[in-house]
Amino acid sequence: MNDDLAALAARIDRTNELLQRMLAEVAKTPSTHAIFVDAGYLYAAAGRLVAGTEDRRAFDLDAEGLIEALIDRARTIFADSRLLRVYWYDGARRRIHTAEQQSIAELPDVKVRLGNLNANNQQKGVDSLIRTDLESLARHRAISDAALLGGDEDLVSAVEAAQGYGARVHLWGIEAPEGRNQAEPLLWEVDSQRTLDLDFFKPYVSRRTAAAYEAAAGARPTREDVRFVGAQIAAKWLAARGRESLVELLPGHPYLPGSVDQDLLVEAEGLLQYSLRGQADLRRALRDGFWEHLQAQY
Repeated sequence: MNDDLAALAARIDRTNELLQRMLAEVAKTPSTHAIFVDAGYLYAAAGRLVAGTEDRRAFDLDAEGLIEALIDRARTIFADSRLLRVYWYDGARRRIHTAEQQSIAELPDVKVRLGNLNANNQQKGVDSLIRTDLESLARHRAISDAALLGGDEDLVSAVEAAQGYGARVHLWGIEAPEGRNQAEPLLWEVDSQRTLDLDFFKPYVSRRTAAAYEAAAGARPTREDVRFVGAQIAAKWLAARGRESLVELLPGHPYLPGSVDQDLLVEAEGLLQYSLRGQADLRRALRDGFWEHLQAQY
């Protein structure tokens, strides 16, 4: 019996020794972070904040300087962590780099990932690229922290996927002149939130002076304008799909299936002649108008 106890004690000691060695190795391994930038949100929100317009043609963005500033900000926040790289997500026709995107791709520690850009200059596939990268890096323990600069509600699934593998996701936003430019469900899901203000972006965004760009900026619609358009589209949707489709849709309130939500956004932007990318408050108003009309008909 004494021999058995001695053997058991030896095994316990050996196990404790192995655990201590493992913990010592983990302690010596530096944590790693990466920065994920939704360029569509960045251009829209920073352009509106600094230059008063979301039209990319109306202002210049010093992407190299801004990326360096983002890296510096991350370095202060994740003081004991090393940078893996910056992921820059943007849209391009047929996924062919523009000259600007090519110059960004050539920067050190930057990876440009392109979704498609349709005829209405709307990004397609960017959110899924962000989710794929976030999930893969978290799953392989390549990062412990992710700084996500974006605002779209569709990024919620990307955040959940990364968190499921133990990574912490920190949402960075851009100061909004009015209202909010990040979706509330996204704000609820992340581990922390920070807002980059006007002073942060001023050195990197400058408005072009050409009169043509001044005229092209376009006026931002009000929430009531967008809500009315949502109701218009709902009436058209109901006429085309019928009450059976409405009954199937209602249990999901307040969320719309991805395909319906995307069609709603595309049609609304066409009617408004205004991009709702990065406009979380207007997109909520659009969905509210859509749902209010449908519920009134039920």
